[in-house]
Amino acid sequence: MPDNPYRHLPGLDALLARPDILPLINEFGREPVRDEARALLDAIRADIRAGGSAPSEDEIVVRLQDLTRAHLAPSLTPVINATGVIVHTNLGRALLSDAAQQAMMAVARSYSNLEYDLPAGKRGSRYVHAEDMLTRLTGAEAALVVNNNAAAVNLVLRTLAAGKEVIISRSELVEIGGGFRIPDILAQSGAILVEVGTTNRTRLADYENAVTERTGLLLKVHQSNYRIIGFTAEATLAELVQMVQDIPWPASIHVVNDLGSGTLLDTRAYGLAYEPTVQDSINAGADVVTFSGDKLLGGPQAGIILGRKEIIDELKRQPLTRAYRVDKTTLAALQATLMAYLRGTAAEEIPVWRMISAPAEELERRARAWANALADAGARIELLPGGSAVGGGSLPGQTLPTTLLAVGCPHPQRLLTALRACSPPVIARVQEDWVVFDPRTILPAQEKILLKAIRDVLAILQ
Repeated sequence: MPDNPYRHLPGLDALLARPDILPLINEFGREPVRDEARALLDAIRADIRAGGSAPSEDEIVVRLQDLTRAHLAPSLTPVINATGVIVHTNLGRALLSDAAQQAMMAVARSYSNLEYDLPAGKRGSRYVHAEDMLTRLTGAEAALVVNNNAAAVNLVLRTLAAGKEVIISRSELVEIGGGFRIPDILAQSGAILVEVGTTNRTRLADYENAVTERTGLLLKVHQSNYRIIGFTAEATLAELVQMVQDIPWPASIHVVNDLGSGTLLDTRAYGLAYEPTVQDSINAGADVVTFSGDKLLGGPQAGIILGRKEIIDELKRQPLTRAYRVDKTTLAALQATLMAYLRGTAAEEIPVWRMISAPAEELERRARAWANALADAGARIELLPGGSAVGGGSLPGQTLPTTLLAVGCPHPQRLLTALRACSPPVIARVQEDWVVFDPRTILPAQEKILLKAIRDVLAILQ
């Protein structure tokens, strides 16, 4: 009689009783692993009915391990960013400082005074925790923290300009990540969009001619993720503030500046082009300034709103603010990040600024050490000059000089795919026919892991 291939398959309980399945059960639970095992055995039986052969029990165990982890393991996982893009939106934007991580853990594992006034012994407000630091650093009268900058802009518009006209230059109708556009935010807020000027030139007179008794707000949006060059003109923030002050009839028109990324440090000190600082906007007289917490600030995801006290108080009373409020861990990380600025140690403590300020010679030394370590890996290894990007919609077109570790192979995309399958995944990029790795965004603690991943992948692909 012909051999029955189904007889070679283990029973479900026998498969789950194997010692090499026990770690899987401990990690994911018996019932989820049991469901995966049952589905796998059913699939194998279906394959046998179609003419396939029965795999060995060891092969079944490996497939069960792979499938269980693929289906049940958390999808959010750390990766090694070898792209050289410092504030990489797709890879989680800004890395948090050690102090910020410790602050988050401290309030996560204990009760806290998130909304408790300790001196008064009664209910307090979560919005006081970072406000004093923000006003000290920027000179603003008051501050409010919400969950991201899109929420910050929407909240400001909904509170100050619902049903009113908002004047904005056509050159500043930006689109941020995910196809989210300034006109969309305006529509959601109930404000009426009034475009002025042209794509490349918007003069102060364009704003003056557009102001009516229905105008509620002038919105100036920093072109943080693109540049318009050549025959250009724009009204400055200070000019818009003065224009509103000079309006002859009684009017309540606010000037709002959305900086997008937002920086507290002068980027020119690090060899980059000028990026307007938050302090510049406050000093220019803006009624409200909004920016992100997880870009050039180098903190957690947050939207930060600064401005005149009566406006910030009105925003705090807005019912929508509750929907945009931030968690205790966000406030803890933000406070720890701001403390580095208050101490004057941001460039040393905050990863974004450490990476921006990394000396070119140090990057070259690290890349050379990697090349030496991979000299016997069986692939072409070279060092190439390159440029790192700040990213996160900041300083478009600006690069920082770096030295790239370049690995040559016949099929670069296959190498990239294999690197992404490593644990942790390695995200690199292709430059010409090379797969390149930028030391600027690779942490020193990740170097050995990176080199092992490259060596292992090259050994498989050869």
